[in-house]
Amino acid sequence: MKIVIYGATEIGCLLATEFFEDHDITIIDKEENRTDEFNQLDISFIQGNASDISVLKCADIQNSDIFIACTAIDEANIVACLSAKRVGQVKTICFISKEEYKNTLNFERSDSSGDFFIDYIIWPEELLTQEIFRIVTVAHALDVENFADGRARLLEYKLQPNLSIVNKKVKDCGFTSGTLIVGITRDGELFIPNGDTILLKDDKLIFMGTSHSLDILAGTFFHEKECVKSVAIIGGGTVGLMLAKSLEALKIKTKIIEKDYERCQCLCEQLNSTLVINGDGTNLKLLDEEEIGATDVVIGVTNNDERNLLCSLLAKQLGVKRVIARVAKVLNIPLFEKVGIDIAISPKNSAINEVRNDLAENDVDILATVEQGQGEVLEINVLPEFDRKRIMDLRFPEHAIIGVIQRKNQVIIPQGLTEIHTDDILIIFTKASCANAIKDFFKVK
Repeated sequence: MKIVIYGATEIGCLLATEFFEDHDITIIDKEENRTDEFNQLDISFIQGNASDISVLKCADIQNSDIFIACTAIDEANIVACLSAKRVGQVKTICFISKEEYKNTLNFERSDSSGDFFIDYIIWPEELLTQEIFRIVTVAHALDVENFADGRARLLEYKLQPNLSIVNKKVKDCGFTSGTLIVGITRDGELFIPNGDTILLKDDKLIFMGTSHSLDILAGTFFHEKECVKSVAIIGGGTVGLMLAKSLEALKIKTKIIEKDYERCQCLCEQLNSTLVINGDGTNLKLLDEEEIGATDVVIGVTNNDERNLLCSLLAKQLGVKRVIARVAKVLNIPLFEKVGIDIAISPKNSAINEVRNDLAENDVDILATVEQGQGEVLEINVLPEFDRKRIMDLRFPEHAIIGVIQRKNQVIIPQGLTEIHTDDILIIFTKASCANAIKDFFKVK
């Protein structure tokens, strides 16, 4: 595909790095915003403003497939997308940072009778909030993804040294029926396990299965006897507010620590049962007085990486078992995890995943990515050529595991003898580097 990206921002660089090997990428922005990272990629760079139709034509927008506007200015992104739509039949993806713009653009799209609308609106903070909320609501999980309208899930757990399955082979663990272990991350590298794979402490285990079976698995092997009952959020910005609203809906005891007094007043007006504390989340004395150590989960979501890291480390020192930290700079994620933060998560990564999903082919959808994009969950429709084939007889060109089969209203966790049928939907886990080979395998020859 031919993709035009407006904005030499960090997101623009991440998008270009993600897609330049398989697609023709053109970046539009001012020359002073062009960094060394862009110079290392095989891409085109055009100086100018994408709101200018002559600049868009210079980027060959008429023959492009996708236009992505990801500058730091919402208004510039919106105007550029609408301009691109007017010049060509290109699909548009617009990054915004304000809820009111998202609501307005979605309304305009649903109300539009012509082609003058934006196809995809991406609000990274909203995606980040949704991802954190999924993780918080499953105790001890590092990652949570829902499939098949919530009837199937992906869960990721870190293997603590005291667990009974440490140093056991996968086939000897006796994992719950209705679940499959589909991936393991060890020393930062993801791989697909088999029955003889030995589980080691600090491994990150990725499971897929029915929601009910995974609940049993968690309670049996990962000590999830209780649900999350209390959450402390440090940072009362947009993400903190949206998280608190979602947690209130589940009746989870929630408190927010926010440094700005006027923002605290705003939070109090919009929240019902959440305790709002005006204070500095990096103040150890304050955290101790507020009994943060007794909280099930602490989430650092200020707009500053250093503050999030510090308050998260202080929470750990006070005895909090699970700490989640927002990371603005994607390159900081490994550092956060290395010093002991349980889950470091970036709105930019959430946004990249959304774009990746938007660019997926119609018949092969990427449902989720894990471990910083190392693993992918694919959704594939079964063609007649594969009707009645057994799982054990499918000779994949690369390592992959069929984790879930959706058959009409049924959700099936397959075994080797399970047959797949025409029009089944397969949810497949594989490494990102193997994904294209798996997609090609299921296409008509």
